[in-house]
Amino acid sequence: MKEKDSGLLPLGDILKQAVPRELRPHIEVAARTLKPLTRVQNRLLEPCPEHALEICFQHSVLCQTGLPYHDPGEDVRLWEREQGLAALEIEAGRILDPATGKYVNVGLPWGPKPRLILAHLNAEALRLDSPEIKIGDSLSGFVKRIRGFDGGREIRMFKDQLTRLSNALIRLAMVHGERVTQINTHVVTGFELWLPKDDRQRVLWPSTVRLSSEYFESLKRHAVPLNEADLGALAHTAMGLDIYAWLAQRLHRIDHRKPAFIPWAALKEQFGPDYRRMIDFKRFFRKTLAQVQRRYQTARLELDGRGMTARNSPPPVAKRFMIISNPAPKKPIV
Repeated sequence: MKEKDSGLLPLGDILKQAVPRELRPHIEVAARTLKPLTRVQNRLLEPCPEHALEICFQHSVLCQTGLPYHDPGEDVRLWEREQGLAALEIEAGRILDPATGKYVNVGLPWGPKPRLILAHLNAEALRLDSPEIKIGDSLSGFVKRIRGFDGGREIRMFKDQLTRLSNALIRLAMVHGERVTQINTHVVTGFELWLPKDDRQRVLWPSTVRLSSEYFESLKRHAVPLNEADLGALAHTAMGLDIYAWLAQRLHRIDHRKPAFIPWAALKEQFGPDYRRMIDFKRFFRKTLAQVQRRYQTARLELDGRGMTARNSPPPVAKRFMIISNPAPKKPIV
């Protein structure tokens, strides 16, 4: 594959222009020992021009609570998370196996992929102002944009996670003073399937999905805009996606006059309940937060031995209410 021109001069030309002749051999040796950037490092450093923004959305409850980071196993049928005034519960579903005519268990959605899928489905539903979404070409294009893959194993894994997400029963709850607003629904209530052409193709691929009316109406009131390019840069880390979404909905609401302090115990409860030792969680959280801040550079955060100090910061997507490109007449998301 031909590499894209970076606009940088070759090392040899730089040496000729800026380095004395006697020092060039030493610098050439040093340059040869430098390790090339990994694909993840390159994605984190890629610029995101303002005119090239694509916007995704996540429900505010899912910005505060998250899906499993790792595969909990087929025997785990219920997942619960609480954070602040938000609570999430996911119950794994069942689906008809066309080969046997019997219903079979489908595992819980987990990892970065269902987070990315849901952010995309939310954006498509809001863009079209419709809970019904044709996802075949749309989702394939999305996967290609954020992951750089156009087929093969990566697409099959996305299909598997979409099947899990489509069949899961999700309960979202938010506390408002003495009131509780709760949604008990399948986020996706209807979908068409492309049946496998042979016995070796086990993954069922929904071509059309319909978001539940309860979820769609709640989403329109509680959608948090996220930068698609940032999601793509963080697509390798479920924790990174959760931290990014949390900061996107949290930082701009902090009082300008008073920073918010989050102790390490609260951070671990939200992002690292699977870690037994605090020292291990701190190490991984610091590393992941640094990756998030490579993308969300206006986030004003400080970490110390006690926890995180967060200050009022602009959200990663500048405007909360925005117009998304639409082949139909354009209208604002409200």
